[in-house]
Amino acid sequence: MSVQGYLTVSALTKYIKRKFDRDPHLQEVYIKGEISNLKIHSSGHMYFTLKDDKARLLAVMFNHNNLSLSFQPENGMKVLVKGAISVYDQSGQYQIYVKEMSQDGLGDLFVRFEELKNKLLKEGLFSPEYKKPLPQYPKTIGIVTSPTGAAIRDILITLKRRYPIGNVLLFPALVQGANAPASISRAIEKANSYDLDVLIVGRGGGSIEELWAFNEEEVARAIFASTIPIISAVGHETDTTIADFVADVRAATPTAAAELAAPSRDELKRKIVMIQTRLSRAIVTKVSQKEALLERLEKSYAFRYPQKLYEQKIEQLDRTFESLHKSGIRYFMKKMDHYKSLVSVLQKHHPQNRMEQMRSELQRQYRGLNRSLLNILKLKEKEFSGINGKLLMLNPLQIMERGYSVVFDDEENLIKSQEQVKIGDEIEVVLKDGRLRCEVKNKKENEWNE
Repeated sequence: MSVQGYLTVSALTKYIKRKFDRDPHLQEVYIKGEISNLKIHSSGHMYFTLKDDKARLLAVMFNHNNLSLSFQPENGMKVLVKGAISVYDQSGQYQIYVKEMSQDGLGDLFVRFEELKNKLLKEGLFSPEYKKPLPQYPKTIGIVTSPTGAAIRDILITLKRRYPIGNVLLFPALVQGANAPASISRAIEKANSYDLDVLIVGRGGGSIEELWAFNEEEVARAIFASTIPIISAVGHETDTTIADFVADVRAATPTAAAELAAPSRDELKRKIVMIQTRLSRAIVTKVSQKEALLERLEKSYAFRYPQKLYEQKIEQLDRTFESLHKSGIRYFMKKMDHYKSLVSVLQKHHPQNRMEQMRSELQRQYRGLNRSLLNILKLKEKEFSGINGKLLMLNPLQIMERGYSVVFDDEENLIKSQEQVKIGDEIEVVLKDGRLRCEVKNKKENEWNE
């Protein structure tokens, strides 16, 4: 067959694309599947994979079609899509161009992811207080990943470029497949038996199934139990795994993990140069200050005339001694005056003196009391004489002294009127010196009553 009979790749691809585009059965297809490897471009276009247990299909949903979506598509989400099947020229891969999409529940992997995430969150494996700080200048850096993947190559290149003085130890592990979780856990445990400063655990990008080993509970607990600070570096920036939540630090990519694990040599050099420059300036400034101080000291009076300064100090000492002596005497005299004052106060308040004062006060009070009693006695005697005189004037016996008498009947009732007795009644007349028993012979009214 001549060379002219061979087709170019682009010609074949265009031919196949036309076949797809002309097939009416492929222009409106309805597919259900699980979203995986979802990437949303800055333009708003969505690129993802639709998969089931046995196959995968690349999918594209342009911005003008996804503006009407009522939900936010996520990895692991089961969806129902409507679209057209065509071929992408540059890769020659067929894919579905999605026009409509609706939810059809969550995928099994996504459910498992959320269940384990919530379980470990409640146990505190994601808590900030358990996060260990990364060393600033590590001596030995450990790496747990596949020895043949792109991740180890990117990490080693970055570490060699940024931090060539650091030692690097690789702990090979399977990062994909059913045996990967146990392999990663064993590698982390082995790394903890070495004297490492920091440990990078991760792999390159891939689908959610390819990254699933880092979503297993066994790996999460191995990371949490590590005494070495761990940087998780799984997949690309948009990929998130359980290992990222448990690790002490999450890196977007393996390259970013290497940058976090080790400082930049060039940056360290710049810092050293900057520190050296500042140190040199500080030393020059300090030396200049000390030289100026030395010059001032050399020109000072003390250095030029030490004898005179000595003499001045001697004279100053004498004056100070004299002043101190005078101050001592003044202080002593002041204390003596204070002492005398205290003695005087004490004498004034001495108990003996106090007793004499109280004794004099007692005598004075006694004399005053006697005078008051005499005055009261005289006053009371005068009052008594007056009252006694009044009583004498009113005393019936005194009246009898002047010749009057008192008359009583047989029942000792005082007789004040003739009406109280009858002729023949016996009466008793009381005189000043005795009593008379009399009989009424006659009754007669007083003439002055008429």
